[in-house]
Amino acid sequence: MNPTDSPPASNTFKTLLIADDEQNIRRVLEALFTKEGYHVCVADSGQRAIDIAAFTKIDVLITDLIMPDMNGVELLQKIKAKHPNAVVIMITAYATIKTCVEAMRYGATDYITKPFDISELRAVVKRAVTRQAEASTSIPPKLAARRPKGNTKALSPAMAEVEIMVERAAPSKASVLIRGESGTGKELVARSLHELSDRSKGPFIPVACSALSETLLESELFGHDKNAFTGAAAERRGRFELAHGGTLFLDEIGDIAPSVQVKLLRVLQEREFERVGGNKTIRVEVRLVAATNANLEKLITEGKFREDLYYRLNVIQIELPPLRGRREDIPGLVVHFLERFNKENHRQITSVSDQAMAALTGYEWPGNVRELENMIERSVVMSDPSATELSLEGLPGIIRTAFPTGFA
Repeated sequence: MNPTDSPPASNTFKTLLIADDEQNIRRVLEALFTKEGYHVCVADSGQRAIDIAAFTKIDVLITDLIMPDMNGVELLQKIKAKHPNAVVIMITAYATIKTCVEAMRYGATDYITKPFDISELRAVVKRAVTRQAEASTSIPPKLAARRPKGNTKALSPAMAEVEIMVERAAPSKASVLIRGESGTGKELVARSLHELSDRSKGPFIPVACSALSETLLESELFGHDKNAFTGAAAERRGRFELAHGGTLFLDEIGDIAPSVQVKLLRVLQEREFERVGGNKTIRVEVRLVAATNANLEKLITEGKFREDLYYRLNVIQIELPPLRGRREDIPGLVVHFLERFNKENHRQITSVSDQAMAALTGYEWPGNVRELENMIERSVVMSDPSATELSLEGLPGIIRTAFPTGFA
């Protein structure tokens, strides 16, 4: 069997796992599907395939039916449990109606018998991947609306723990305090909490507390009556009213003034407030999510933050690790941002050189995910329009300095 020449398919960034105990088959299929544009992983046993799938998102699995440690149907079930949307192609020299039906029942997309023709296997995989892509674009609106936007599946244990906490906290009414350095994705977590909750059909209202003065923030949160102050020409609803039935996200909660803290505490306790300059009590049903990169405990000891408000906000605490503390997630984030900025800027950067990825994972990222996002956008925009690979030379100088000496 020899791979035949053909132009690369549009399979950029898709990962294909080959599980077969025959070395020659693994080599041939690896060469074929690497040329087709896949990121290819190979396993000489079912257990090795499971180990790979534990930390790698699998888009396509090609597996032999008979292997020494487990059969292909067992492997199929384990892979599908971890990656339910994976395309699975079964290869067998012992095709029977029973085994084929069993494989299809457990989620196999197709099967092919040995000895097989390379062009036939390529066609089977291409057809299956195309069907998968078409299905993913027709997700029912209700399900699509509940799916967190922009979420990138975590590989690091730290972010896997964050995902678990978000899934558990989302259905509750409890206030959540998200902590982490600037740029770690606190608003993304807040939106995920909202979209996975029963309030997902309601509004998600964000407020950047650090961007507003004391007077403006109070009016922004609670609204004001007509003539409440100079320039208040009309009645205005605040963010709490706008967020009724949904989620209010207060970013950088540590920056709010003491007078606003008092009113915020009352809303959390009583679920009611008055607009600035008004005397009418307004009741709201709002889930509050707050975020900060400040040391609130230190602010409490300094008398700058109310301890009772801290405990009201900190019912559930989610700590986001800095990007330098979860380097395993960097390749996935790079791919995610490349796909996005390729589309926005009409570029075709479909791969990242080993040297560039080494530099990206070695850099300290003081600005965290936001800095990575901005750097990838800059690299895509400034690239040659005909470029298809993000190279070390295409990265800013400060990133290139993180390239490890002696990298092979």
